[in-house]
This record gives sequence, C-alpha cells and structure tokens, in this order.
Amino acid sequence: MRSWPAPDVPQLPGTGGVVHLFDTATESLLATRTDGPAHLYVCGITPYDATHLGHANTYLAYDLLVRAWRDAGREVRYVQNVTDIDDPLLERACATGTDWERIAADQIDLFRSDMETLRVLPPTTYVGVVESVGPIAAAVEHMLDQGSAYRVALPEGAGGAAPDLGDVYADVSADPLFGTAARLETGEMERLFAENGGDPDREGKRQPLDPLLWRRSRDGEPDWDGGGLGHGRPGWHLECACFAHAYLDGDVEVQGGGRDLVFPHHEMSESHLRMLTDTATPVLVHNHAGLVAYDGEKMSKSRGNLVFVSRLVADGTDAMAVRLLLLAHHYRTDWEYRDTDVTAATQRLERWRQAVCLPSGPAAEPVLDRVRQALADDLDAPAALAAVDAWVDAASADQGSGVDGAPELVRRTVDALLGVAL
Repeated sequence: MRSWPAPDVPQLPGTGGVVHLFDTATESLLATRTDGPAHLYVCGITPYDATHLGHANTYLAYDLLVRAWRDAGREVRYVQNVTDIDDPLLERACATGTDWERIAADQIDLFRSDMETLRVLPPTTYVGVVESVGPIAAAVEHMLDQGSAYRVALPEGAGGAAPDLGDVYADVSADPLFGTAARLETGEMERLFAENGGDPDREGKRQPLDPLLWRRSRDGEPDWDGGGLGHGRPGWHLECACFAHAYLDGDVEVQGGGRDLVFPHHEMSESHLRMLTDTATPVLVHNHAGLVAYDGEKMSKSRGNLVFVSRLVADGTDAMAVRLLLLAHHYRTDWEYRDTDVTAATQRLERWRQAVCLPSGPAAEPVLDRVRQALADDLDAPAALAAVDAWVDAASADQGSGVDGAPELVRRTVDALLGVAL
C-alpha cells in the first residue's frame, strides 16, 4: 500500500541527543537505543471516517519521534498499518448502504492527504490487512501447530462449505507474560475487552480474554482463502503482531498509539508477537498518546463530536496553525479542543513567520539546543515551542539587530524538528 509524499527536511548543524520516552508498562522514562536502525510500530487507522484531531495528535507525536531520531543520526524503520477490513468498517457500510471497499479507499486517501497537509513524515512501510491476508493466515496456522491457538465451533450457518474448521482463538494461558504491560485486574480487562470488539462470553472459548485470530465466513461478510483455516478474515490484534514480525524482525523499539489502545489491542498484539517470535520482550518501550476531547467528552466517532483536520483546513485555517495547535499540548496529556485554539495557533504562526523574515536576530544555536533537549525529554513539544517563542519575542523587540542569518537557522530548526514550515 502506498503512503504519502515525504516533506523536505532541512539539514541542521550538529546532532540531537538520545531520546527518552515514557513507558506505559513501567510508568517511567526509558532511553531509546543509541545506535542501529530505530524500530517504530504505530497502529494506524480503521478507515471508516476522516482524520480528526485525536488521530492527528497521535501521528504528530510519532512524527516528532522520527524527526528526533533522524536528527540524532539514526536510520528509522517505521511501520504503520491500515485495518482496512474490520467490524466497524462493515457496520458503517451497512448503515450507509455504501460498499465497504469504497469507504475504505476514500478514507485512506483522505488520511494520506491530511498527513501530507500536516507535513507528517510517512512510514517506511505502510501496509494493509487485505493485501496481507495470506501471511496472517500462515501465522494463525503456526500458532495452532504451536498449541497457542485453538478452534471454536461455529454458530449454525457459518463457515460456508467447511463449517467444521471453526473460528480460531489465541490461548492467553500459553503466554505467562500476558497482562504485564497493561497491569490491570482481570475484571477490568474483561470489561475493556468487551467494550473494544472482544467477546468474553463466547461459548466454547477456554478463557474469556482469549482473542479472535481468524473469523470464519459469515453470510454477507467478505472473506478470503485462509488455506487450512478455511475462508474467513483475520482478527484485529494479530495483524499488528504479524506486521511487526515481518517488517521489524519482531524487534519493536517503540510501540506507539493512542492511550485507548493500551488494552486490549497492544497487550494482545504483543502477546501474539511473543508467540510468533518466541521472544519474551519483543517491545522495548510501550508508548501512548493522550486523548483529545471536544464538548466535554473524548473525541470519537461513536459520539460524533469530531473536529476534522480536513474541515479546519477547508474552512481557511493554515495547516501549520493546525500543527502548532496540536504541538501546544504534550503528546501524553489528555486535553480538550476549544474553537479559540485555532485563533491562538494562527497568531503564534504569524509571529514566527514575521520573525524569521528578519535579516538578523539573537543567536539561533541556543534555540536549536533547547528544541533538541525538549524533544529528547519525552517529546516535550510545549517546551520546544516556548524556546522558539522566547527567541521570536527577542527578535521582534530588536527588530533585526543581532546575528546575521540567525532567523534562517531558527526557520530550519522549526521545520526540521517541529515540522512547521514558516
């Protein structure tokens, strides 16, 4: 699957430092590695609605990480998936009377456009489930052979010509480390599992928390040839494990996504990855972005309180103001969007643009150092913005006196590290 064009990234003098990130599993800052390719896996969209600010908040966070890693001299292998077949997509297709493939294609195109507009660096590998059904089915068969998965009898009428094959579920009891990343009580895990596409009460399962790996054919649903599994489609959590295994060699330096993915999705994906790689700790840092609210509630499709990136831009907001609006909040914090945020971000953008057009200004190297330090400290974008604000205030007060060329280095710093084109 194609991603989107990469924006130009200016070169900067020197190099950035080691990036430290908050690890959800240990609730502590962990240093990422200092050499070798950086491995990043970020869970992508289920394409049944457009990119809202909650999505953008997450993908901008990991865009900062990629920029900081590259500035530190590291090659980055970044994998992002697209869940282009799943229950929510089929439900949207049924509700609107629209073909599910058409919805997926349109929304993926819009997501690509939004990411390009926001100058988000594209992943190295952008991969969908539909194009990867064969390898995912092979992973399920491997888990069956291994004994970490099992079959569950189908309801009457399911399974087409081979109903005896059954659905396939992972056996979480085969993984002694299951639950150690999320660190939740069993009852809480079961509640979250049920609220996020799970089926703890499915008859025939060994444990309530066992997740679906392969769903056999049902009337009216798309399916694919799964070989010895029979026709069907993959479960949600397995896809990310398979992609991390295939494209990152099962070695995930940072697993990223919104905080609502901590459980069940990330916990179960990592568990599957352990089974596929026979590695106890395939993920170094479990990292999660905060949630964005609007009108007093978390921004979500089910509530309909969405603020779309494309709508803000279509209504005349500069895309770089949208980016600054998001960067004004630390990626790990939960925050609520207000309409006045656009005005404040637009004003900040205009001040910055005026300042970098000056022929000279205060020395820029301290700004570059402070921005680098801020990003190395858990991607502290607000601190980075404050460093640029301070320089802009001083440059505006001096009206161009100071170091020749300093505004140009500040412009390149803001572009390369914060992704904001001035």
